[in-house]
Amino acid sequence: MEEIEPKTGKFALNYGLLTGLVGVVFAVMLFVTNMHYEQVTSIQLIQILILAIGIVMAIIQFKKAGGGLLTISEALKVGAGVALIAGIVGLLWFFIQSNFIEPDYLDKVYEIGKIKAMKDNPSLTEEQIDQGIEMQKGLAWVMYPVGLIINVLIALVISLIAGLILKKEEAAY
Repeated sequence: MEEIEPKTGKFALNYGLLTGLVGVVFAVMLFVTNMHYEQVTSIQLIQILILAIGIVMAIIQFKKAGGGLLTISEALKVGAGVALIAGIVGLLWFFIQSNFIEPDYLDKVYEIGKIKAMKDNPSLTEEQIDQGIEMQKGLAWVMYPVGLIINVLIALVISLIAGLILKKEEAAY
């Protein structure tokens, strides 16, 4: 009797949803503690760690379902799928938060950015900084696809490392 190979999409969907929900819980925690405006490295590292754990868990479970066999290609597919689904879930939360829960969120982010830009670039006039912010507002929609692309690129690196460590292919003979 021939074994049925597991489907990468099933693992990507399940673990992508799980990883996305954990990411949303973290984002809600940041929101509740009023830390969602913070742009510190530690928060970004925790977000990457959540993604990495979700990807590695998905790859390990995929390998178990496949009888202990795993190719690098399969690891990359699972990891990229997890990141894409988790990214979509995260973007849905961001959309809800920034449009319904806190409609002036982006305005506050721009104001924080303006203060930082004035501090970091004292040679710029307030008018020049305002022009830069207006240009950013016009391109704000770009952050959605760029965020997904960055998420998937990070996932490909994580998946490649996990795939190289966990790789086990069927013997050729």
